[in-house]
Amino acid sequence: MEVIFILIAISLILAGSFLYLFFRAMKDGQFDDNHTPAIRILFENKQSKIDKKVPTNKIK
Repeated sequence: MEVIFILIAISLILAGSFLYLFFRAMKDGQFDDNHTPAIRILFENKQSKIDKKVPTNKIK
């Protein structure tokens, strides 16, 4: 029974340390995307739904 308490304590400490490291990495900008904005101009844009709904005035 004592082993379960030790394992729970170790798992809580481990989970807390991973959570701390995750938030520290988020604060430092580890997961910021610096590459995609530079190459976004190279991708072809698809037409939005708003453009498709605009009626055209055709004179017959």
